[in-house]
Amino acid sequence: MEISAQVISIGNEIMLGHIANTNAQFVSNKLASIGIKTSKHLDIPDNPEAIISSIRKALSESEIVITSGGLGPTVDDITLECIQKALNKKLIFNKKISERIKAHFKRRKIKMPANNLRQALLPEGSMPINNNIGTAPGLIIPLTTILSPISKKWERARVRVLLAFPGVPFELYPMLENTAIPYLKKHFQTDKIIKSRVIKITGLAESRVNEIIEDILKIGGNVQMGIYPHPEEIHVKITVTEKNEIAADLIINKIQKKIESRLKNYIFGYDNDKLEEIVGKCLLRAKKTLAVAESCTGGLLANRITDVPNSSKYFKLGLVTYSNEAKNKLLAVPMGLIKKYGSVSKQVAALMAKNVRDLASTDYGIGISGIAGPGGATNKKPTGFVYIALSTKAKTICKEFRFIGTRNLIKYKSTQAALNLIRKTLL
Repeated sequence: MEISAQVISIGNEIMLGHIANTNAQFVSNKLASIGIKTSKHLDIPDNPEAIISSIRKALSESEIVITSGGLGPTVDDITLECIQKALNKKLIFNKKISERIKAHFKRRKIKMPANNLRQALLPEGSMPINNNIGTAPGLIIPLTTILSPISKKWERARVRVLLAFPGVPFELYPMLENTAIPYLKKHFQTDKIIKSRVIKITGLAESRVNEIIEDILKIGGNVQMGIYPHPEEIHVKITVTEKNEIAADLIINKIQKKIESRLKNYIFGYDNDKLEEIVGKCLLRAKKTLAVAESCTGGLLANRITDVPNSSKYFKLGLVTYSNEAKNKLLAVPMGLIKKYGSVSKQVAALMAKNVRDLASTDYGIGISGIAGPGGATNKKPTGFVYIALSTKAKTICKEFRFIGTRNLIKYKSTQAALNLIRKTLL
């Protein structure tokens, strides 16, 4: 039997665009992992009528309804009262939850505001989900009756459940994974599983990837294919609905091998792999070390490299030589060379790479110089014009790039291209 779910995200901050709604994506991904498809995402404001009507409508359409947001202690946190009205249930004070809330403040040696205890009120028949980070518990509410949107009468429901969570992602995520998903897996049996794999590509445009694997992307039946662009990175997603994981893996692996045979070394990783992690693994495997000298990227490349645990084993030095004086004093790039070719030039980037490698006594050196914009651009060197050089003991190579986007996007794309240059050299 196919089970459907709906995710309702509650909050004025979402509707005003002040925060991105990452909760719906996370929830849907976890539901898919146990064979439950999300049929609808709904964003609504902190408005009682909207919340009550949305919950009732969702419960009439789907077996599982999950809400996030509005369970806090402040006056604008109205989700709990709306759930009470939507389900026609009483709120009952839960002593265990109240003790947990008091202990939360005691551990932090903070005086507890009295209104925090309203978070210990639970709809009758609900099961609390412990929140080990914040104070608002999550809720699992099995339902035997729902209000019909057609007859406006309370009718007996086939298996239904409402789950409510705080909107703070780092509170919601562990509650969903550790408690809610096992509960749903136990009570909502499906005869299918949904499994996905993401193949990550860099160095090719989306249109070119599409052209190379166009026939594979058109596979139908129980296979869904998707191609998704990211900054200097393309993701090809394979999603299979099958009777079990073994059957799903057989199909996914067959499609993956076809894609790999065509895109070859443009593929750098899978699923949650990050390019900086892959580069780190390559450096460790090759027992090579790296140093970088950055200008327009302002240390972003070094930051990405050092985000990876154990990067100290291969990353030795990162310099941000933003000014011409810094390039001259720290990297011994002659002022005459800078004046002749410009700070954004093949000659300067190449010498940055070579000299930072010499300075750190590493196997590889990277030099980046470019125009992130919006100022400093010329007709010959527009915004997004970047040189990236890689130096080894044998030679120094330099590549010219012309990126498009905002200042931050150009900086990120530059680091992506630099990481890929290291990866390709190591391959």
